[in-house]
Amino acid sequence: MKLDGRSALITGASQGLGRAIAEQFVRAGANVLITARSAELLFRTRDDLAALALHSAQKVLAHVADVGCPDSCRETMAYARAHLDNLGILVNNAGIYGPMGPLEEVDWDQWVEAVRINLLGTALMCREFIPYLRSLKYGKIINLSGGGATAPLPRISAYAVSKAAVVRLTETLAEELKECHVDVNAIAPGALNTRLLDEVLVAGPEKVGRDFYERSLKQRDSGGAGLHCGAALAVYLASAESDGISGRLFSAVWDDWANMAKRRDELARSDIYTLRRITPEDRGRQWKCA
Repeated sequence: MKLDGRSALITGASQGLGRAIAEQFVRAGANVLITARSAELLFRTRDDLAALALHSAQKVLAHVADVGCPDSCRETMAYARAHLDNLGILVNNAGIYGPMGPLEEVDWDQWVEAVRINLLGTALMCREFIPYLRSLKYGKIINLSGGGATAPLPRISAYAVSKAAVVRLTETLAEELKECHVDVNAIAPGALNTRLLDEVLVAGPEKVGRDFYERSLKQRDSGGAGLHCGAALAVYLASAESDGISGRLFSAVWDDWANMAKRRDELARSDIYTLRRITPEDRGRQWKCA
């Protein structure tokens, strides 16, 4: 069992990918604390996951939390430390799409709310977790990114901006925590058929654009990427097998992450799986200043 005896805090885990990650963590032997804002669904999910526990000592806990609120993040960390032994894994999964439509037309408060949850929520949970991991001189932080991080996402700008920022936050924290042996990585889970897809379809082509809407319909009909890929990658990044791999954005669907350990040294010397500016020289052009 890859995570036997380890303990993890997983945000936004009452449904969708967060729940799938929590389930795979439990099956891999981990103790888990799941959080979400909706108490009823959260505790129902906790009960379902507890039924998968491999032995009586394995803990599956739940705590209602809003990751965008500093006090809530502080309380969640205190709860985790009080109830979980060998706590060393943080999975920042909580996120929303936010308003859909051209930037100048969307509700500004909703736009800010998406950034608050997706970016500030991730940063706040890291902020609470990091001092503890520094004291351990070991740990894992896994941040969920998405398609908005690596390509423009017209009409869903709050999501795109916040998820791109999460990747740069991941790269930055990886450098800050390198000497503490804390690995920080991001996951692009692929096109998932979750509530976020439902929101796109409900919004319609007028809000999200005809091309994106048509792609979303095809995604729905094809079944999407499947939650298991992102969940399996999260287990890998939380395990000792990935020790020393840090500061990367991995695609759960397209990257050969299962064999990344054998490329650990080569990866560390490169900028593979990172966000970088493309220059004319990268594309074989010489655009020099006059």
